[in-house]
Amino acid sequence: MSTVAVTTWYLEQTSPADAGPPVPAPSGVRVRCAEIVSPELSHFLYTAVGQDVRWTDRLGWDRARWATELEGTRTWVAYERGTPAGYAELAPRADGSVEIVYFGLLPAFRGRRIGAHLLSYATARAWELAAPGGRVWLHTCSDDGPHARANYERRGFRVYRTEVDEEEQETAPHSSL
Repeated sequence: MSTVAVTTWYLEQTSPADAGPPVPAPSGVRVRCAEIVSPELSHFLYTAVGQDVRWTDRLGWDRARWATELEGTRTWVAYERGTPAGYAELAPRADGSVEIVYFGLLPAFRGRRIGAHLLSYATARAWELAAPGGRVWLHTCSDDGPHARANYERRGFRVYRTEVDEEEQETAPHSSL
């Protein structure tokens, strides 16, 4: 193991107007709410999206922990011609804000404007859940995909806090398909 500096950016919108106009869906792309909380679906999406960008904080969770953590969340899944392409996990918070807890695309679906549409769509759904005077927020880090922060900023999110931490990381790359 080695240590590396990881920068985390916290971004927010403080008004639905910050989001700008919706981004149209690419041909064949549909976004649907997973209306039944499913630890198995969420685990699949988390591992499929995060496998190459070092998402690790949920890997050790058992089914009960997944079920507990997902209570009250909304998961929106983007499909391209029936195939899961990515997701957004939204969590209303006690202060009236809504956190976009996880957001991302499976590697094969990146770079095709699906992420722009999904983020635009998910942000609109987050504002529907937010209390009056609330905000929509998220965080991303230097371990995430190279276009993640730029996508958030193009959708109207603004950085309000930055943190730099030293984290242990494997020297060998994660296995992937």
